[in-house]
Amino acid sequence: MMRLYQSGIETKECSDLIKQLLLIIDVQQDLVDGNDTEQPVFLKEELISTINDVIEKARNENMPVVFVRDLDVAGGSGEGFDVHRNIHVPENARFFNKSATNAFYGTGLLEYVKGEKFNHLIIMGCETQHCIDSAVRTATINGMDVTLVGDGHSTKGNEVLSGEQIIRHHNTTLHGHYNVDHFSVVRNSNEDLFVPTHDNYR
Repeated sequence: MMRLYQSGIETKECSDLIKQLLLIIDVQQDLVDGNDTEQPVFLKEELISTINDVIEKARNENMPVVFVRDLDVAGGSGEGFDVHRNIHVPENARFFNKSATNAFYGTGLLEYVKGEKFNHLIIMGCETQHCIDSAVRTATINGMDVTLVGDGHSTKGNEVLSGEQIIRHHNTTLHGHYNVDHFSVVRNSNEDLFVPTHDNYR
């Protein structure tokens, strides 16, 4: 069956309605750039450029954009807490602040997504093995398909694996991760992210 995909409001030629949201997690000044005690994330300039490219595509599609910010970054206030100064935040973007790794826990984000009936999330941001991983998995068990932008998330790495290794590992692990009815795929930013491919694999 043929689908016509748009953004927040879709036209359709089948019984399924795809309603999409771009979700960008923890791309805050101090987390991305690092500070006196923390290293910057891996390939931070490339990450910012990729996020801006996808935001522009979302803007052209009239797609809603949501940012999540971690209250542990820069003490939860000030410039270091804000979304990175070089990221092109849309004027109508929504913001949710979190105190846990999971962007859906205690933030109102899950209620917002369910209330607006978004069922396909495009996810980007930081850090790969923490907040990105938990967001992808949580979305799939709450009625959403996920497209993780494979070149649109990053991390500082840790004492066991480099940032590059963690990103590659999670792109492999989360591509095809499923919870029976909903699952995640990994696609790069140069692909048509807003035309979901999940039904090709069901």
